[in-house]
Amino acid sequence: MAQRAIDLAKETLAIEATAVMELQGRVGASFAQAVQMVLVIRGRVVVMGMGKSGHIGRKMAATLASTGTPAMFVHPAEASHGDLGMITAQDLVLAISNSGESQEMAVLLPVLKRLGAPLIAMTGNPQSTMAQHADLWLDSAVAKEACPLNLAPTASTTAQMALGDALAVALLDARGFRAEDFARSHPGGALGRKLLTHVSDVMRSGDAVPRVAPDARFGDLMREMSDKGLGAAAIVDAQDQVLGIFTDGDLRRLVEQGRDLRSSVAADVMHPQPRTIGMGALAVDAAELMERHRITSVLVLDAHGRLCGAVSSNDLMRAKVI
Repeated sequence: MAQRAIDLAKETLAIEATAVMELQGRVGASFAQAVQMVLVIRGRVVVMGMGKSGHIGRKMAATLASTGTPAMFVHPAEASHGDLGMITAQDLVLAISNSGESQEMAVLLPVLKRLGAPLIAMTGNPQSTMAQHADLWLDSAVAKEACPLNLAPTASTTAQMALGDALAVALLDARGFRAEDFARSHPGGALGRKLLTHVSDVMRSGDAVPRVAPDARFGDLMREMSDKGLGAAAIVDAQDQVLGIFTDGDLRRLVEQGRDLRSSVAADVMHPQPRTIGMGALAVDAAELMERHRITSVLVLDAHGRLCGAVSSNDLMRAKVI
């Protein structure tokens, strides 16, 4: 029983992998034309499909919309009862059906033709009703389904999804879609936080930033560090230009050396030329800087090179940047 399940799983994966790989040899001029058709429309891509193809269509519409191509899914059966009003002549319809003979889609084909919305048919049958009525046919045929009965949509829906992803990727590249654009449509996700959160959004500023003058006594330096809770303090001149930094790690190293710190001033113990970052930088860049140099905080400078803030790894974790 267990071995039978394993064997079927492996066979299913092999059949579906083969179905996707065979699509490569059939992607050509019609695919490039489909990309161009989508690029020139003034409206949206309206994805339609029944049954399992409909589920793939919903995913396809979501992928297109999140990668710079306005898209939505319209259920063919609901379209026959009023939802067809969602489609305009400025839109493009992408209809999905392995057989190309979906009755619900067939009813809509003459109406879509009169409406004037261009139609791309993604089917496995070029002689099907849907393919014959379409302005362009995309071949999604598979040799067989992974289902042992060769009935349940398995390899065919995998091929549809892969071809839809290929279309979305080609379109985002043609539009010059960037990671920042992707983040703007995913502000609630981890990627959105990483690409939209700036250092200025998470940094400590004003009196929350520990800082002392270079002639500050060592005791005053330690009190500033303790009061502000950053684990470090900046040493700045009268114009807030950063001269150095003193951290908890520096303190431990000095104590291990047995150094008498009672008569020291900040300039004597500071680490010169500390790591800094601009307030307009991405928070994820601050995280990368800390990781690369194995530090837990970094000083933040304004456009004039003056100390204006500080950010720690804890600040970044609270903001869910890391």
